[in-house]
Amino acid sequence: MKLKNIAGILLIGIFVFSCKAQNKPTLSTKTESQKSLLFPKGEKITNANFTGTAYLQMLIAADSLNPTSVGNVTFEPGARTKWHLHPGGQILLATDGVGYYQEKGQPKKTLRKGDVIKCPPNIQHWHGASIDTHFVQVAITNTKNGVPVWLEAVTDEEYIQVQAN
Repeated sequence: MKLKNIAGILLIGIFVFSCKAQNKPTLSTKTESQKSLLFPKGEKITNANFTGTAYLQMLIAADSLNPTSVGNVTFEPGARTKWHLHPGGQILLATDGVGYYQEKGQPKKTLRKGDVIKCPPNIQHWHGASIDTHFVQVAITNTKNGVPVWLEAVTDEEYIQVQAN
């Protein structure tokens, strides 16, 4: 009988200890979404080439040895670029959220984590977040033939058009 009581007390002690261990506060103050980010969110973009709120964290700046820039762009819901083109082309890697990509005269595409877009040189396009979800992309831009050429803003009508896919 005594052995059963000791075993019961030990089991209760282990249970209480394991519950406390699970509720132990951590030293990190980051939210779960911040922990899942592949790269830092970066600084708010303040130029006129975007509609809505977007952030940029430059990962690699183009230089004379490697004319390729790499940036992590985070779009809040509804945010998007202007129509633009890249003389050397661009590659977009979707890393989080839901976004859109559209080439001039083509249907809008919906992008999700893991999607890859190859923007051909000198093709007008825009990209950004969906209406109700943020979107994060890594933009890889070849600047050998020149920097992006920014055009007119994407209208609300263009932005909300139903996508084909």
